[in-house]
Amino acid sequence: MTMTFKTAMTPTRVMGATGTKGRRRGGLLRGATRVTTTRAQMGPELKGSIDKFIAENKVVLFMKGTKEAPRCGFSNTCVQILNSMNVPFADVDILANEDLRQGMKEYSNWPTFPQLYVGGEFFGGCDITVDAFKDGSLKEELERAMLE
Repeated sequence: MTMTFKTAMTPTRVMGATGTKGRRRGGLLRGATRVTTTRAQMGPELKGSIDKFIAENKVVLFMKGTKEAPRCGFSNTCVQILNSMNVPFADVDILANEDLRQGMKEYSNWPTFPQLYVGGEFFGGCDITVDAFKDGSLKEELERAMLE
């Protein structure tokens, strides 16, 4: 199952000096507008959608691309591991929705993708998944989740 999310998050922006003309200095145009985007807050609608999707699917991979067409080597590695284990899993393309992409970083408290969820719990990113696959603990976690 592939899922897409429609969301509305409002990023907080801090504006600096205004103006558009000036001399270049240090790579910046002096007097130009500088915008710094701070961490966006995940809204309750997005959080609820993520909670529901993770609860409805025993294994979920939030990834760049889809399981049929991964757009990142790390995402592809996780897909290959899960496929080699014949694990049914839902995938979510975080590149299709910037609000979801940023929101997932907050939701999981994990800054990178892919993000694997097993049995409703965040399992880890690519490195953790690879290590767990190699030592057999991923198989144990997946078996446990499938029994629930």
